[in-house]
Amino acid sequence: MSNPQQRKQMSVLDRLQRYLPQLVVGPPFLLIVFFVYGFIAWTGFISLTNSRMLPTFDFQGIQQYVRLLAMDRWNVAFHNLLIFGSLYILFAITIGCVLAVLLDQRIRAEGALRTIYLYPMAISFIVTGTAWKWILNPSLGIESYMQQLGWESFQFDWIVNRDMAIYVVVLAAVWQASGFVMALFLSALRTVDEDIIRAAHLDGASTTRIYFGIILPSLRPVFLSAFVILAHLSIKSFDLVVALTNGGPGYSSTLPANFMYEMAFRRNQIGLGAASAMMMLATVAAIIVPYLYSELRAKRHG
Repeated sequence: MSNPQQRKQMSVLDRLQRYLPQLVVGPPFLLIVFFVYGFIAWTGFISLTNSRMLPTFDFQGIQQYVRLLAMDRWNVAFHNLLIFGSLYILFAITIGCVLAVLLDQRIRAEGALRTIYLYPMAISFIVTGTAWKWILNPSLGIESYMQQLGWESFQFDWIVNRDMAIYVVVLAAVWQASGFVMALFLSALRTVDEDIIRAAHLDGASTTRIYFGIILPSLRPVFLSAFVILAHLSIKSFDLVVALTNGGPGYSSTLPANFMYEMAFRRNQIGLGAASAMMMLATVAAIIVPYLYSELRAKRHG
């Protein structure tokens, strides 16, 4: 009697062990499918309806997208995204890479400097926006301080200037992200084969030539990863703008995420807000999909 029971128990245990990975991974996977991709699909459907305060099911086709593209506020927000995203990515990668190269020289107090450069990334965007709002306030910040020192003609009023407000957002965002990019590059620099560097030195190559000719070209995957991460952060930027300029003056520094929130939650235009959210998703997909394709292709050929 004991042998059949033992065999039955062993059979159950074997089956449990065989399907354990599926049992562990399955529920989280289903939750992700429902709460992420399910809600993406729901948002896409709402963008094709005339929903206002509450969702409705009267299919209107691409009417909300036509309205969206005809709105000056959306066009300003998307134009701001192009300015913000391009400058944010360019300066954050450039400054981060330069800082990483400088720290890679094994300088003194490297640990302290690395902590100082990384510290802004540990601060929330709300705190960053509030701090820079005080710094750049014409009556409280840099402009007031320089005038008190005797430079009465000094003027730095970008935060209240419609044409320059978006560049204030770029300034604060670059300050916060540069340390993170530095950490990415520094960790990659520390993995470069030192034998190659020694061989280049023996051949008479200068340090500058070694970095530009050998080391930095080998960091292409890091450049690509930094670009994708920063592009994703720029597209979904919301709280930094709210804390720093609140989209103003007027809506001159509004970004698509701020537009979506304004339409969906303040103006009771859920359909229009959903359409703007889908446009943001399409922008993210235009960046992420080619990146994933290039990575998969490299692995296949590798």
